[in-house]
Amino acid sequence: MAKAEFTDAIALLKADHRKVEELFEQFEKAKAANRKQEIARQICTELKIHTMIEEEIFYPAFRGKIEDDTLDEAYVEHDGAKVLVNDIEAGSPEDDFYDAKVTVLSEEIKHHVKEEERQSDGMFAQCRKTDVDLVALRDQMMARKQELMAQAKASGLPVAKPKAVHLVAA
Repeated sequence: MAKAEFTDAIALLKADHRKVEELFEQFEKAKAANRKQEIARQICTELKIHTMIEEEIFYPAFRGKIEDDTLDEAYVEHDGAKVLVNDIEAGSPEDDFYDAKVTVLSEEIKHHVKEEERQSDGMFAQCRKTDVDLVALRDQMMARKQELMAQAKASGLPVAKPKAVHLVAA
């Protein structure tokens, strides 16, 4: 079983959101090209792992239990982000529009996070109203996340050590 460092699946996803927000802030402050590239690759790795656990485990658990439009929009938002992630990973800070791509990715992610975390009718609020076991879902997602982090580390991609963030249920 995965370590229970997060109260439930939603707390895990929110912790991922905060981590990526922090990385985007670091990117904005970075001056050296090699530092920008390192942070951008870390952002891309974090986002790829996050979207995979959402798409493989979290979203399917709620299909038919929350508004279909909410889930459909989330998948489409992921697809848009994946295009930018691929462009960023294939590029370097010396390329035209590199910083702009990271900035636009940041804006897309902020929008996506806002949609998921909106208090009254966001995805997470809808999910909390279902009968899905969010603790069991957390355990599944943590196990998959650890597996994906290990794969990323083995491939030589920059992977930050996950922080133990303790979030309380909203």
